[in-house]
Amino acid sequence: MKKHLDNANEKMGAVIVKFENHLASVRTGRANPNQLMDIHVEYYGTPTPLSQLAGIQVVEGKQLVIKPYDVSVLKAIDHAINAANIGLHPIIDGAVVRVTVPSLTTETRKELTKTVNTHAEEAKVSIRNIRRDINEAIKKDDSLTEDLEKDALDKIQKVTDEHIKKVDAIAAAKDKDIMTV
Repeated sequence: MKKHLDNANEKMGAVIVKFENHLASVRTGRANPNQLMDIHVEYYGTPTPLSQLAGIQVVEGKQLVIKPYDVSVLKAIDHAINAANIGLHPIIDGAVVRVTVPSLTTETRKELTKTVNTHAEEAKVSIRNIRRDINEAIKKDDSLTEDLEKDALDKIQKVTDEHIKKVDAIAAAKDKDIMTV
């Protein structure tokens, strides 16, 4: 029974980590290097994460400065950010790329909260799918008595509820962050 609980905790924890990482790239009106986390730059024919090609710093709270380790990749960084279609417009300034993060309009904020809630729902569905798979494994486990099986299913449900509450709390915090002007 313990192996099933540990398996559920591990898999559900991984879903929450993935959800948090995904939310890190959602804009909040303030500059954040994580906004560029998912951007891959074509570097010698290979899509390479931007964070491996350049240092990214926040300047004055509203601007990201991307300083590539290899200056020849400046145009590729500019192209990759534009192609990502994330509402940011890079400007090549000498040996760096500057990205000014525009203030969010009320309409944009509402759209971003919808996006956050969609990702939260996807995370909850993943957690419920994990619960279903673990429950099936428990029911097929011949080493468990009927009482132990029922107890294990109850514990899996509690673990599921805890993880769903975490997802809701993370989503609520991100919504609050987005809606803060």
